[in-house]
Amino acid sequence: MPAPASSAAPSHPDSWISSYLAAAAADLGAARNTQLAYGRDLKDFAEWLSRHGSNFATASRAQVEDYLIFCDAQGLSKATRARRLSAIRQLYRFALEEGWREDHPALRIKGPGASQRLPGTLSLPEVERLLDAARRKGRSEPERLRNCALIELLYATGMRVSELVGLPVAAVRGDPKMILVKGKGDKERMVPLSPPARAAVKDWLHERDAQDDAARKLGKPPSKQLFPGPGADGHLTRQHFYLLIKDIAVQGGVDPSTVTPHTLRHAFATHLLAGGADLRVIQTLLGHADVATTEIYTHVLDEDLRRLVLTHHPLASPPKTKS
Repeated sequence: MPAPASSAAPSHPDSWISSYLAAAAADLGAARNTQLAYGRDLKDFAEWLSRHGSNFATASRAQVEDYLIFCDAQGLSKATRARRLSAIRQLYRFALEEGWREDHPALRIKGPGASQRLPGTLSLPEVERLLDAARRKGRSEPERLRNCALIELLYATGMRVSELVGLPVAAVRGDPKMILVKGKGDKERMVPLSPPARAAVKDWLHERDAQDDAARKLGKPPSKQLFPGPGADGHLTRQHFYLLIKDIAVQGGVDPSTVTPHTLRHAFATHLLAGGADLRVIQTLLGHADVATTEIYTHVLDEDLRRLVLTHHPLASPPKTKS
């Protein structure tokens, strides 16, 4: 039997969710996208419990397990089911700390585990074609300078797309060799800039400052973003950049289905590792909390080497059958 909730526990599931998410944002520094995903997951769990005559305060371990079985039957991926279980676990950990529950119904439930899918990446020639196409992509010279700076920065630093589009202009003032990046949970890290990236940023900054000067003459305040945009946050959106990089791939003769902002991040990591960079260094540059996350790139290289041997080694081909 589940332990009863204390009298201090909220009566409505939305209050449980909002209280937990507020605490996660304040205490754990949970990224906004993570909060949104956990909020949706917990909302779905609350609705399932309601349909089965239960709620967060009275849910049992058996009901949590039944919910996960339901998610599996719905065809949800292992990664999604693992995230939902994680959200439920963290909600009940919070409820225990708040005195809303005296037990943790999801504590000993084993998750489905994430699929061992290797991240997609790009070869060096493909990256070079993307960089060349970015210099030519755009209806005007300012657009071409901006697009070049975007792609050069992404490949030079391995930033997440949200980190890239949200860069403040102050981060690149003074032609720095390294820039400060604010990542998940507002954690900061320093990443170096390659000479081509510095040159591209310098050219874009010159054009961008000219645009700001023109805006001031019209009584408009200058933007604080390196890549200004009309969105609510004042910078280029992730969605806009996603579509842009697909267009750049087409122009560069690279299969657009293989190109996303994240595959360039993967290319940054795998190319560094192939060049002899230390795994811990790559972990720091990528902003991974756990080196185990970074180790996936060693598997990418192993797979590439295996494919290389099977394709080119003279003894790798199957023996020819005698007629």
